[in-house]
Amino acid sequence: MRIILLVVSLLLIINTGTNAQSQKEKSEIDQISETLMDYIEGTANGEPERLRRAFHPKFNLYLAEGDSLRTRSGEEYIANIKPGQKANRIGRIVSIDYEKDAATAKAEIVVPNWRIFTDYFLLIKYKGSWKIVQKSYTWRKYPDPAEKK
Repeated sequence: MRIILLVVSLLLIINTGTNAQSQKEKSEIDQISETLMDYIEGTANGEPERLRRAFHPKFNLYLAEGDSLRTRSGEEYIANIKPGQKANRIGRIVSIDYEKDAATAKAEIVVPNWRIFTDYFLLIKYKGSWKIVQKSYTWRKYPDPAEKK
């Protein structure tokens, strides 16, 4: 009987530890998602302060244009966001991967009738919250329905 109680107790302890770990991971994913949504919605809704909340102060953006690399600072990017001016952008988080205090994420931003952007983010947990420190992106032309005919 004691062996059965010991086995049941061990199973309960293992299960509790696994659930606690899942909750912690979910919590980190939720925090990273919130940071990414500050970027996505802040840009779409003309909210520069949400971008400042999402970005590390030394945040940079990178885009390959032909044989050159275009780099912009986060402040340059934020300066182009006009408070209250909504942009016709639809964003979604595609994936998130993290380990301890470092993460990568992918998002897709659709600007109807123009472009579809694919954004790759590097995030760091900095002073207790997740911050975007780098974004690399590319784009493709928005499909023209008339071209399918």
